[in-house]
Amino acid sequence: MRLLLLHCEYFEYAVREQAVKNPEKLDAASKECRFENILVAFCTIEKEDEQNPDDVIEKSAESIAGVADSVRTSRVLVYPYAHLSSSLASRDTAISTLEGLTTRLRERGFEIHRSPFGYYKSFNLRCLGHPLSELSRTIRPEQAKPPAATIKTYYKILALDGKLYDPEEYVFGPGENEFKVLVEKEALKKGLPGGEPRYLEYCRKFGIEWEGFSDQGHMRYSPEGVMIFDLISEYSWDAVLAAGIPIFQVKGTNMFDLSVPAVKEHADLFGSRLYRIESENKSFVMRYAACHQQFAAVRNWTLSYRQLPFGTFEVADSYRLEQSGELLLSFRVRKLHMPDCHIYCRSMDDAKVVTLKLHDRIYEEIRKLGRDYVSVYNITQSFLDSNKDYVMQLVKREGKPALLNFVPEGIYYWVLNIEYHIIDELERPREIATFQIDIGNAKRFGISFVDEKGGKQFPPIIHTAVIGSIERYLFTVLDQCARMEREGVKPSLPLWLSPSQVRLIPVKPEFLDFSMTLAAKLGESLVRTDLDDRDETVDKRVRDAELNWIPYVVVIGKRETTTDQLAIRRRRDGKQYNSSLEDLQKEIAELTKGYPRMPLRLPEMLSKRPGYKQL
Repeated sequence: MRLLLLHCEYFEYAVREQAVKNPEKLDAASKECRFENILVAFCTIEKEDEQNPDDVIEKSAESIAGVADSVRTSRVLVYPYAHLSSSLASRDTAISTLEGLTTRLRERGFEIHRSPFGYYKSFNLRCLGHPLSELSRTIRPEQAKPPAATIKTYYKILALDGKLYDPEEYVFGPGENEFKVLVEKEALKKGLPGGEPRYLEYCRKFGIEWEGFSDQGHMRYSPEGVMIFDLISEYSWDAVLAAGIPIFQVKGTNMFDLSVPAVKEHADLFGSRLYRIESENKSFVMRYAACHQQFAAVRNWTLSYRQLPFGTFEVADSYRLEQSGELLLSFRVRKLHMPDCHIYCRSMDDAKVVTLKLHDRIYEEIRKLGRDYVSVYNITQSFLDSNKDYVMQLVKREGKPALLNFVPEGIYYWVLNIEYHIIDELERPREIATFQIDIGNAKRFGISFVDEKGGKQFPPIIHTAVIGSIERYLFTVLDQCARMEREGVKPSLPLWLSPSQVRLIPVKPEFLDFSMTLAAKLGESLVRTDLDDRDETVDKRVRDAELNWIPYVVVIGKRETTTDQLAIRRRRDGKQYNSSLEDLQKEIAELTKGYPRMPLRLPEMLSKRPGYKQL
C-alpha cells in the first residue's frame, strides 16, 4: 500500500462521476463532505497487497495512527486514491482493505471517515505546512504462510539388546526411573508436576533475573552473575576443543535478510518462533542459532577433502519467540546464548565417527556436574534401517535405553537429532545439549569442498552444543544445587564457577594489612579472593560467607600472622582444618584443573561494593 498523509486545516470533497464499473454504493451522506483539523490518508492498494491484506491493514493502521498522534489530531479520513502506483489491486481487495483499515483505526479510538471507492471526486484543502504535515509511506506485506501441517510422529523405545518396544508396553528396569519420566512426558504425554523450582532462589542470590524493561523472556546479570556467565562461555569453547577436531571461531551479525533464499528456506524450516524486524522496506530475521553466520562465512572458503572434518564456533546470541506462558528463567528464554559448533565432514561415514566422539564428550560434561542424561533420538525410519549398528553404538555408550521419535522422511534438513535431557528437581525432563546430522544446509547455503577426484561435494554438517546453551548449563548447575540441598548437603557452585573462591575475614582492623597481603598472593595465582573488612562481628561475617556460598573462608587472627598456618572452613564438606597458603593454592589449582580461570571482577573489599548486603 502507498500512503500520502496530509494534515489539513480543512479538507472538502464532492463526488462527480463513476470511475470504475462497479463502485461502492453511494449514500447521500458521503457524496459531499467537509472536515476540519483532519489527517487525510490518501491510500493506494497495490497488487502485492493481495498476498497478505491482513498484514497490510495492521501495518497501515499503525503507521497512520502514529502520524495522527504526532500531529495531535483524533480525526482521520481514509481516502482511496489510485494515482500513487501503477500496480493496483483488484476492486474487491481494495474495498475490503479500506474497510479493514477503517475498522482498525476506529478500534484505536480515532474518529474515522472514509470517502467512497470508485468515483471521480473534486477536493479542496488547506495543508497546515508544519514539518509533519506532508508525509508518505510504503507498506510491504509479509508473505502469508499457509497453515502449518501437523507432522505426525511416533515413538519407540530402543533397548540395549537392539529390540524396539512400544512405550506403553515397555517394562522399566532398576535404575531407569529418570528414563521412565522422559518416556511418560514425551511419548505418553503425561502432565508435568507443578511447583516453583528451588533454583530460582539461587538465581536471585547471584543477581540473575528477568529484565523488566525489555520484552518478556530476556535476562540480566549482576556483577557476580556476569562472572558466572563469562566463565561458562569460555568453558564452552574448551568443551568443544576437547573433541579433538580443528575448530575455528567466527563472529558476525545476528540479523539476516529474508530475501536471501537460503536464509528464508532455513527460517521456514525453523517454524513460527522467529523474531522479525522491518527496516527500509526489507524483512529480517533475528538468528535463532549460529547457523546463518557460520554458513555465510564458510560458503566463501575454498575447501579440500584434506581439511575435513573441521568446525566453526561462536557463542551466538540467539532469539526465539517462545510462548510467554512457557518462559522459565535461565531455561526457556527469548534471548539465549548458544555455544554453537558446526562440523563439516567428508561423508556420512565420517560424520558418524565424529558424532560418536561428540556423544562421549556430551556425556562426560554432564557427569562432571554429578548428573546424567536420558535421550530422545529424533530419527527417520530409513536412517535407522540403514544405520542400526551406528545407532546401537550411541545407545550402548549411554548404557541405557533411548527413546526414538520417528519423523517423516524429507521434512527436516537432518536425519538424526539427539536431544539430551536431565530430569530436574521437580521430576521434569529438561533438554540441555544436542547434536544433529544435517544433510540439507550445505547445498542450500552453497558450502562445498573438492574431493579426491577433483569433484564438487556438499559436506554433511554436524550441529552441536556440547554443554547446551549458556543459560541451560547454568540451569543445570543450579538445579544440581537444589538436589544437593534436598539431600541434606550444603548447596554450592562448582569451585571454578564461584565468583569469590576464598574470603578472608580479619578478626580486628590491625590484621587488615596482613589479610590484604594474603589476598594479593592468592590473586597472583588467579584464586578469586575477597576480604570482608566490614564493621561486623566475626560470627556475622562468617555467617554471611556461608549465605554467599563462599567455598573457602579464612579467619585471620594473631596466630595466622605469626605462623604459616591458616584456619580454613571448606564449604563443600564442612571441614575445618589448618593449611599453609601454598597448600591452599595447590588444592584450589587441582580442583579447578581443566577449567577457565579468571581474576576477581569485583572490589576486593566488601565495604567498597555498592549496596552490599547479606544475601
